[in-house]
Amino acid sequence: MEAVLDMSGGLYLPDEKTFVVSDMHLEKGTSWARRGIFLPPYDSHKTLAALKVAVGQYRPQTLVFLGDSFHDAGGHGRLDAHVLNNLTTICTNQNTFWITGNHDPEIPDTLPGLACAELGIGNLRLVHIPGGPLQKSGEISGHLHPAASVLGRGRSVKRRCFITDGLRMILPAFGSYTGGLNINEAAFSGLIDRKTAVAHVIGERQIYSLTLPALGR
Repeated sequence: MEAVLDMSGGLYLPDEKTFVVSDMHLEKGTSWARRGIFLPPYDSHKTLAALKVAVGQYRPQTLVFLGDSFHDAGGHGRLDAHVLNNLTTICTNQNTFWITGNHDPEIPDTLPGLACAELGIGNLRLVHIPGGPLQKSGEISGHLHPAASVLGRGRSVKRRCFITDGLRMILPAFGSYTGGLNINEAAFSGLIDRKTAVAHVIGERQIYSLTLPALGR
């Protein structure tokens, strides 16, 4: 199945007219503030602004959130009125599915769309946490926030990336405050065939497709 990787970190499936994003972690800033770690409280604004642009570009018939859309169970309740209105508007314009994640095992029923543990689209299984037998179907997941360290001009730069071996693809985190886990970490072991895997690294102006040996350790 054809897939279009977007600079935002989202994935568009043109045959299914579906746009997929993972790990927005809305209201992570306010969650941290409650623990005494104060960050500018604009992460949800920025994340949804990027989502609005991407959805406006592709105009999908289906929008899928791959889990951890909210940073915690109370995240939805902390959205300010403007952000909540933007989120509601975005989700109303097409069929919307909320796959539950480890941070948001329950999705408020006041939001447009349907909540589910996983979703089948074409021959693909969409789920939050990667893993399990693939058989003949492919898998699109999130959860791990993949990132790659790229060496250039004498310095290493860490960038979000999509990683895939042709059967399983793990999407980067879409949220503004989410960070990334290096794809060489043990958490990715056994999920991706490193011999055939390609990391699609999101640069400042384009996406670079690199094999794992090219990235090094």
